[in-house]
Amino acid sequence: MKSVLVVAPHADDETLGCGGTILKLSEQGYQVHWLVVTGMTKEAGFSEAQIAKRQEEMLKVAQCYNFTSVHELMLPPAKLDVLAKGDVIGPIAQVVSQVKPEIVFTPYRNDAHSDHEIVYDAVMSATKSFRYPFVKRVLAYETMSETDFGLKPESSGFKATTYVDISAFLDEKLNILEIFESEVGEFPFPRSRLALESLARVRGVQCNSEAAEAFMLIKEII
Repeated sequence: MKSVLVVAPHADDETLGCGGTILKLSEQGYQVHWLVVTGMTKEAGFSEAQIAKRQEEMLKVAQCYNFTSVHELMLPPAKLDVLAKGDVIGPIAQVVSQVKPEIVFTPYRNDAHSDHEIVYDAVMSATKSFRYPFVKRVLAYETMSETDFGLKPESSGFKATTYVDISAFLDEKLNILEIFESEVGEFPFPRSRLALESLARVRGVQCNSEAAEAFMLIKEII
């Protein structure tokens, strides 16, 4: 059975970027694994109530997606750039070695959030073909509120090269997003139901479907 690894810097990135694709792959019989790089801890300044709430949300989300496995690295959010690179690459590589995914989804490198850049670079190191020959495709997803605000002068921006039709899964994706209550707001807040639906409709127009998710194909081995 084919295996997929979805790497999320923070819980909710997977839903924002490829929630519909996850649902579609799961329905098609893929084993889909969820890797969340950062996590809420007291040391990172979160309260016990916040931590408990996030764990409850993640459990619900994992059940909705029917993930084969969930991996939490619990690294400090918004602080990955101060860690030694090996402290991020090593744990991600361990999960890759354990799961042996054929397909890996990662955040786009030039997002506004520094955690996304660090995670992207770590995933590139953890999917080198000579060490991880089972990885055949690596795709970068776009994350509302981060990809669209990634205005680095040296970046040419997110350029979609691959689309997945999620017309049959859009409503379910949007329902799952709302499980993350503290991360969702009312439009025009970018992490809102209407904003995510609008993006999906635009991506659908680009690939002749009712709704879609877009990716940059980073690597493909045929």
